[in-house]
This record gives sequence, structure tokens and C-alpha cells, in this order.
Amino acid sequence: MKHFNKLRSITSLGILVIIASCNLTAQTTVDATSDTYQKPNIIFILTDDLGYGDLGVFFQKQRADKEGKHSPQEFTPNLDRMANEGALLPQHYSAAPVCAPSRASLLLGQSQGHSNIRDNQFDKALAYNHTLGSVLQGANYKTAAIGKWGLQGKGKAPNWPAHPLNQGFDYYLGYMRHGDGHEHYPKEGIYRGTKEVYENRTNITPDLDKCYTADLWTAAAKKWIVDHKRGEEKDRPFFMYLAYDTPHAVLELPTQAYPKGGGLNGGLQWLGEPGKMINTASGEVDSWIHPDYADATYIPENGKKPVPWTDVYKRYATDTRRIDSAVGDILQLLKDLKIDDNTLVIFTSDNGPSVESYLKDQPIVPTFFGSYGPFTGIKRDCWEGGLRMPTIARWPEAIKPGTVVSSPSISYDWMPTFSEMAGLPAPAVSNGTSLLPSLTGKGKQSPSTIYVEYFEGGKTPGYDDFSADLKSRCRNQMQMIRKGDYVGVRYDIQSEKDDFEIYNVIDDMSQSVNLGESANFTALQEEMKANVLQRRMPNATAARPYDQALVPGVVEKEVKEGIAWKSYEGKFRWVPSVESLTPNETGVSAHINSEIRTSGNSSILYFEGYIEVPVDGDYTFYLRANAGGVLRIHESTVIDADFGYIKNSNMSGQYRLKAGLHPVKFYLKNGKKASPQFKLEWSGPSFAKEAISESVLFH
Repeated sequence: MKHFNKLRSITSLGILVIIASCNLTAQTTVDATSDTYQKPNIIFILTDDLGYGDLGVFFQKQRADKEGKHSPQEFTPNLDRMANEGALLPQHYSAAPVCAPSRASLLLGQSQGHSNIRDNQFDKALAYNHTLGSVLQGANYKTAAIGKWGLQGKGKAPNWPAHPLNQGFDYYLGYMRHGDGHEHYPKEGIYRGTKEVYENRTNITPDLDKCYTADLWTAAAKKWIVDHKRGEEKDRPFFMYLAYDTPHAVLELPTQAYPKGGGLNGGLQWLGEPGKMINTASGEVDSWIHPDYADATYIPENGKKPVPWTDVYKRYATDTRRIDSAVGDILQLLKDLKIDDNTLVIFTSDNGPSVESYLKDQPIVPTFFGSYGPFTGIKRDCWEGGLRMPTIARWPEAIKPGTVVSSPSISYDWMPTFSEMAGLPAPAVSNGTSLLPSLTGKGKQSPSTIYVEYFEGGKTPGYDDFSADLKSRCRNQMQMIRKGDYVGVRYDIQSEKDDFEIYNVIDDMSQSVNLGESANFTALQEEMKANVLQRRMPNATAARPYDQALVPGVVEKEVKEGIAWKSYEGKFRWVPSVESLTPNETGVSAHINSEIRTSGNSSILYFEGYIEVPVDGDYTFYLRANAGGVLRIHESTVIDADFGYIKNSNMSGQYRLKAGLHPVKFYLKNGKKASPQFKLEWSGPSFAKEAISESVLFH
């Protein structure tokens, strides 16, 4: 634990030093007396349409124990072992119930109330903003993205505007287009036609004979890790985003059994020969079924005789098992390279299980394995089954074996988590919360801000396992918010006045008892209605029926005149969140302006308090700054003048506010001068653009 203890101590103090790693440097706020520390490597493994219930440790074992031979069972021995050696996160959510917005929120560290990719906006360009890759690059990490991308934007190949190489990654190999991920043999294109795999900006598909993508991505990931650890920059930590496109829909099979062994000299290997790029590029494509499933049978409910599994379920179980084998292979590689102890590996999925099958006359139903676990809902649902993810974290040096994280969390929490691991504060535009305290048992865990919005036609399936009141529900506009043990859900939303259905998802995992109409939950009902407006910004490409709603204020028993401010020393590559930093000066100002005089070399100026809005209506805020800033009202980012901000550019943001008190957080970054230089103004229904008067500022 020695490295992690140093990491925790350095992020709590405010003295600037340089941390050297290999021949490059990264700057952060650290304890000047501490030694340099080894930042952990990070591997983030994301699967496609894998359900919470598909893993043994989450649900398959429990289901089999309860129902015996009546329950067909999938096996995930390597993932079960990984969970036993690390932490289970049974309360972890995806930011959206379908892949493109889910992946965008993950990479941007932003909820669906702020991400630029929402609903079913496949192949839309990921916002040119902070990503997991760029933030970790800023902490001196070598970065790689391997597998499914689908966030590239319009453009002529290979020069897509949001190519991973433009979004914080030093290396990329995988499927650029969303639709390409629906075929698992890129060159042969058995069911969906030939697809294109790019290494950086080169299409390498002509060389990929018989390459099953789960094998291809694994072999490429192993090769990149080995090359990095044997290269000139071997002492730099690395971050890998490894995004599988299986077991999604097409359900193709590998060519052969998973190669024996694992790690450095066994398992999957990258050969690099055209026509034989990996060591499973031989045999017959779409042919191999895992022997545990080849002759598998089960006894249907109310039946007496065993019935063989149909082909589609043998395929699904084989594809899931292939991912399990790949994870075991990668974990063995870390041990062989002697970097296992200080590497964090995250395993999770992008959304709930699907009903999609591209096999002719072979539909798939997630009831067969109970892929949605103990929940109601599937992919495209905002019930728990569509959003609750099978999430595991393993980091031997910092996470105790057998840890179970009981607090709820969500995928955009990984941005501040990884930032803190790297010794840096997260960007202020992130909507997440660091999960390090709950993962490591060190410090107090702050609650996550869990919010989802999504639009999809159709209905929730009417499976027998699902809560009776939720079966066949029309989806359309949906929202989910979680507060403590309670989840609020709205389906087919007509306006911001619609009531939430409220469920205690600890005691009632299938969401069968709606508490929303109970008088005991009136206060929580109103709190949820307010919070969902306070946690988002409208996006013209994903219109909602509550976009024009006025954001309600807050009730404070006592406030004082003026706004509180704090200043921070340090050198930051972005406008940082300040929660983990220690201020060097504090005070109260009558105004939000740059006349505040701070001593020393303050590089961040932060204001926090309330602004009193005089009347209901549209308010526009204007910012001009010498080095950028971020304005947040409630939990909404109204102005983002950070990533790519040009000095002294005019930035503005509009927010519809009810009369009353509204919490404000305003972050300013310094340029070359001793303190940040800026001008913040606003306009409203009854006044033109002007400075924010001292009469409306409180703390």
C-alpha cells in the first residue's frame, strides 16, 4: 500500500513541486517532503450489451443455487476470481441505456444532462473537450484506445474530427464506426458485410483473415502493453481503454478454443503477419462453441426432462466466456510483467442486455440466462435492468480482496477517480465524484450525482420476471435519478410536472412497489422534480418536454451578504475542481470581479455562494477571461470556457431560472499574471447586460 498512501497524502496539501516520471514531468499540488510516487497503470475494460446477470459472481451462481437444473448457467471463472481479488460494485450505473451516449458520458466524465451525445446519436463526433485520455495524458500517462469507438463524427476516412488520436489517445486500433461493431469478423463480414479496422489512421482490414474481434482486440492490447513496458518510456504509467464489441447482437463464434496459458508467452498473441495477424487466425470462422455449452441442457419450468440449449444461447454463452478468458489472459500478463500490484483494472458494460440477434430465425431473449439479473428492464430501459452494470475493480496494492462497494456510483465518476489516482484534480466540468474512498477504504466517500435522461420509442418487454406494473410500458422520454436508496423514474414524460415513480432499490430490486404516491414521499417527490432540472443543460439536438421549464431555487434559513472566495496555488492544465485542494487564501467579496488581491502565486480563484434571481425568466451569463473559467449554477455547467478556450474570448450561456436563491460556483484559471483577470456579467428579463450587483450575492 505504500504508493497509494503517498498518493492520498499528496493530494491533500497545497505546495507545488515537480514529479518526475521517466524523462517527462507532470506538475501537481503535492507535499514537498514526500518522495516521488509510482502512479498506477489503469486498464478500463468495457463490454457491449453484457448484462448485470451474465456474470457468475453477480447473479449466475445465485440463480443456479436457487433454481438448480431449471436455470441454464453461464460461467465466468476469471471475472469471478477478479472480483474476489478486488472489489464488486453492485450499485454501479451506466450513464445511458444504449451504447453511444453511454460511452460519450464515460469518456467525457459528464452526465447525459451535459454530454453532447444523447439518445441514439450514433457516429456523432465526441465533444472536443476533456476526455479520460486527455486528462491522463496531462498526468504524464501513455494512452491507448483499442476496440469499438463509434464517436468519430462525419468526415472522410481516416480524418474523422473525433478520431481517438484527436481525443487524448496516443494509439488506436479498432472499429471507428458504430455499425462496424455489429460484425465480429471484419474481413469476412459473415452476417453484416466487410467492416474496417483502423490502426491509428491506417485501414488494416485486408490483413485480418479470420480475426474474431474479441481475440483481435485482446491480442492488440497485450502487444501494446508489452511494447510499452519494454520501450524507452517504460517507466511512464499507462492508461488503456479496451472496448469490446461483443457479445452484441451478431453472436458470431471464435475460430477455435482459447489458446492455452495466458500472459506473456501464452493465451492470445499478436503475430503481425498479413493473413495471420493473431494466433487464432486459422481454422473455421464462426465455428467453435465452448465445451461447457456444446451439449448443455436444462429442465424447463414445470418440466421433467432435460432440453438442449438452442444454438443462439450456446453462442451467447461462448461469446461471454471468451471475454472472461481474455480478462484472465490480460491479468496474467500484468503478473508476468511484474506490474500487477499497481495496475487498476476496471471491468464493466455499456448498458443492459439486448434482445437483438442477427442470426436468421434465431431470436434471443435475455430471460434464458436472466441477463438482467434481479432487476426489471433491458437495454434502452431506464429501469434498473437497463442501467445497472456488472462492475468489478481490481488493484492489489490499494483494494482489499473481497471488497463490496455498497454506495451507488455511475460511469462518469471514473473521470475524477482516475484524476485523483494520478495526483491531479479533475476538470471542473466533470459531473462525477471520485470513488477512491469507497474502493480503498481510505477517507470519506462523497455521494455520487446519479442522473440519466434518454429517449427511445417502443416498450419495456413483458417478461414474467419483470415487475407487473412495469411490463410493456411505453418508453419515449425517460429520466432516472437516484438519491440514497431511492430511485425516481419517469417514462413517457409529458412535462416537468409529471410525478416520479419512486422505488427503494435496495429492498425492492425489481421495482415492484411504487412509493411515489405515498404522502411519506411528497418531499422526496418534489426534491427529485427540482433536482432533475438542476442537473442538466438543454441540448437542441435532443429536445425534451422539460427544456423550457424554469429551474427552481433553494431555500436557505440564513445567508450573509457577499460571496465567498478562495485562491489556490499550483500549475494546472485545466480549470480544476477544487474539492480536493487546500486554499492558500479565503475571503468574502461584495462583487465577483478581478479586483480581489491575493498574495503569492495564486493560479485559481474560486467563488461560491448564491445569486438571488429577481423574477422568473431567461438569464444569460457572459464571461471574458485571460485564461478560462467555468460557471456552474446548481449542478449545471452554464459556461464552459476551459478546454480549447482562446484568451479573452467572449463566452455566454443561458439558463431559465425561477425567482429566488440559486447556488453558484465560479472557477477562474490564471494566465501569466499574478491573479486571474476576467469580467462576468449577466442579463435578464428586466435588465440589459451588466455586472452582477452586490445586492444579489450571498453566502
